[in-house]
Amino acid sequence: MNDSNEPSADVTSLTSRLATLTTEHRDLDAVISQISSAPPPGDELLLRRLKKRKLLVKDRIAIIQRLLDPDIPA
Repeated sequence: MNDSNEPSADVTSLTSRLATLTTEHRDLDAVISQISSAPPPGDELLLRRLKKRKLLVKDRIAIIQRLLDPDIPA
């Protein structure tokens, strides 16, 4: 069961996940740029899948960032 008395553990876990996703996003961007500059024939499907994965990772990064730093009205 999840111990709600340990909010720092949740923050640490989210921060770690954020770092992992940020690295993955950066790596995907590099691969997409490399493939786009010299596309091998017949790899349009691969390029579309990589772009879709990059968008998914970007969305997850945004969710985690909102969880770590929620908007609190003044």
